Amino acid sequence: MNIQNLFRKKTISTILAENKLAESGSNKLEKTLGLRDLTAMGIAAIIGAGIFSTIGNASFNGGPAVVILFAFTAIACGFSAMCYAEFASVIPISGSAYTYAYAAFGELIAWIIGWALIVEYAIGNIVVAISWSDYFTSLMAGLGWHIPACFSMDYLSAKRGYEESMQFLSAGKTLNASLSEAFTAWNTAPSFLGIRVILDLPAVSIVLAITALIYRGLKETRNASNFMVAIKLLVVIMVIVVGAFYVDPANWSPFAPNGMKGVMMGVSSVFFAYIGFDALATTAEECKDPRKDLPKSMMASLLICTVLYIAIALVLTGMVSYTHLGVGDPLSFAFEMLHLKWISGIIAVSAVVAMASVLLVFQNGQPRIWMSMSRDGLLPKLFSSIHPKYKTPWFATIITGILVAVPALFMNLKEVTDLSSIGTLFAFVLVNAGVIKMESHKSNYHTGFKVPYFNGKFIVPALYVTGWIIVFVVAPQAVKNFLRFADFWQQLPMLAFILVVTLMAILSYRNNYSIIPVLGLCSNFYLMTELGITNWIGFFIWLCFGLLIYFIYSQKNSRLSKINKSTLPTEHLAI
Repeated sequence: MNIQNLFRKKTISTILAENKLAESGSNKLEKTLGLRDLTAMGIAAIIGAGIFSTIGNASFNGGPAVVILFAFTAIACGFSAMCYAEFASVIPISGSAYTYAYAAFGELIAWIIGWALIVEYAIGNIVVAISWSDYFTSLMAGLGWHIPACFSMDYLSAKRGYEESMQFLSAGKTLNASLSEAFTAWNTAPSFLGIRVILDLPAVSIVLAITALIYRGLKETRNASNFMVAIKLLVVIMVIVVGAFYVDPANWSPFAPNGMKGVMMGVSSVFFAYIGFDALATTAEECKDPRKDLPKSMMASLLICTVLYIAIALVLTGMVSYTHLGVGDPLSFAFEMLHLKWISGIIAVSAVVAMASVLLVFQNGQPRIWMSMSRDGLLPKLFSSIHPKYKTPWFATIITGILVAVPALFMNLKEVTDLSSIGTLFAFVLVNAGVIKMESHKSNYHTGFKVPYFNGKFIVPALYVTGWIIVFVVAPQAVKNFLRFADFWQQLPMLAFILVVTLMAILSYRNNYSIIPVLGLCSNFYLMTELGITNWIGFFIWLCFGLLIYFIYSQKNSRLSKINKSTLPTEHLAI
């Protein structure tokens, strides 16, 4: 096997020509999305569990200073969004980061990115489906319809909860609401062939409904997304306006009760809430004017949602003390404490809509990435088959629905939610690196949106040195503890980050790298270090499994590997 073939790149002109050929005849996707639709889809994906759930625990750990985390994460995502926007303008293809990596780094890295994005979409969507089920079940209970516990919980959660409940009861302790529900589910579940039948039916129902909608067509998906976004925005704005009248500034003190360590404890959940703009890139072939509308919609949705997140965080921590916010439904809880139960009811309905919209956008994204990989021969041809009537990647959509619905029915993957974040961050890092690599060729490879160029020759090294000075001055003891390497394996992610930022400082000085993609790469890599070595190991195992598939099937069936080198120049990126 020729190692060089693993890193053979496609020129941008080749990617566009192949896409034009792939879209010929019945394989052409329908172009239905405008700027307003794309922005709405971005908001639909970003405003979800972040506002209605995870903001509670993030505020509990970080206090009112959680707004710093929202701002920092937004900036890190903003750098990446600009790089995504540049690639989307240059290569308006549905493959998102996978296609961008094919142009910048070659086939093997492209496959790795595509495989990593499966983690982002699949695990993320399973968690969203389970969370939607929790909200829906609670809402129905409030309306008087109690779904049996054995049919609103997954098997693993019920089994674990029952075992823990028995330990509590034997010790004479009282069961909390969660354990009580699991205990009831296990004891009341019917049996089939000696196995207790415990299924999360609401979770699988919403996945199947969303999958059917996406299968039916992007126009229907767009209309549903726009409707749900309108509801979400109205409720969020109402919460901010009404809640502002009940803010007590005394609740903002202390501002950062647990310091920056407490603030950064919520990085995974906060980042998970911000990654929606990534899914917009997968709709490139269904946009009316992707070169202009995709960059605008990415930046607009990120900016709008950042303002709303920060406003909600300030109002929430101002209404009640952060010490009370370690709950799963912080907004409803805060208004109930202030005896405004009518708003809690509206929030409950909006939360169900919000979670469904997140699932809608991400379920729509995964099939289109698989479609692009299939066109390149890295997946079977059936994945790129377009429905002749509905103009959607029908087979990839069905497989996506199955891969999310079945695990959501039986198991709870909330424990591995961080794998979704680390997969996304990995993609962000490579997209930023891709822009750096493209720019290093000094070629005018496009005329669309371009990340503003600010020479980082002196700025990046200066920031590097300044960062070290701040660390040594502010946290000298932390530096001493780190240098003892008492917990070497846990320190590996941070050591990798130090190596990366050192390398970027040197290369920026030598090669005049643009500061925006460099800061995007470094900030997203830093967020990866906050996810811990366990998630790095899990992600590494997932990538190894993906490489096994690549070398068994994809590398042999790759269209690029079958093309004669004389007909496809791959040594440069210029058109």
